[in-house]
Amino acid sequence: MSRYKLAIFDLDGTLSDSLPWFRRVVNSFADKHRFRRIEDGDVEMLRGKSSREIIAWLEVPIWRMPLIAADMRRLKGRDIDVIPLFAGVGPMLQDLSQRGVVMAMVSSDSENNVRRALGDHAALISQFACGASMFGKAAKFRAVLKRTDIAADDAIAIGDEVRDGEAAAQAGIDFGAVSWGYARPEALRRLSPVLVFDSVADISRLV
Repeated sequence: MSRYKLAIFDLDGTLSDSLPWFRRVVNSFADKHRFRRIEDGDVEMLRGKSSREIIAWLEVPIWRMPLIAADMRRLKGRDIDVIPLFAGVGPMLQDLSQRGVVMAMVSSDSENNVRRALGDHAALISQFACGASMFGKAAKFRAVLKRTDIAADDAIAIGDEVRDGEAAAQAGIDFGAVSWGYARPEALRRLSPVLVFDSVADISRLV
């Protein structure tokens, strides 16, 4: 039996190895939308910051964020077939499914992009809460709980960013941090995650 009835996954940096793609394209967006460029030496520094701190460092006006996000979703949709999943994601999702864990995807990306990124594995996901939301990820977590009729105590959100942990706390669910994504592990540990995963296979063993 699994410890949790519901596992809510983030996509980018958690299941999808999209950081190399993001690093390739981000400065074209910086030039187009007039925010601060990210140089190679800035990446590790930014991985230790929260989403709010990153936005402040980039000097992005909040009102432009939806425009930038929509533009990035369109470009990502064009490139989605060359952005791989991390090794072991398919077997891990299959294992959780066989153990009766309900799985959901919560992402600011479009549902179409998320389904294409997952490929055949998308059939294992019962709930998708995707796209831009003025209420943030916590609201999406609550919506998934409501649709699945699973108690917050029986759910875990698994992600790679500080905002994932913050949203999980707001929704009253446990947070499991992955160490291979966008944020540095020490930044995630400051949020006191219930679990820290050092490999994709760890998710199968520990959830």
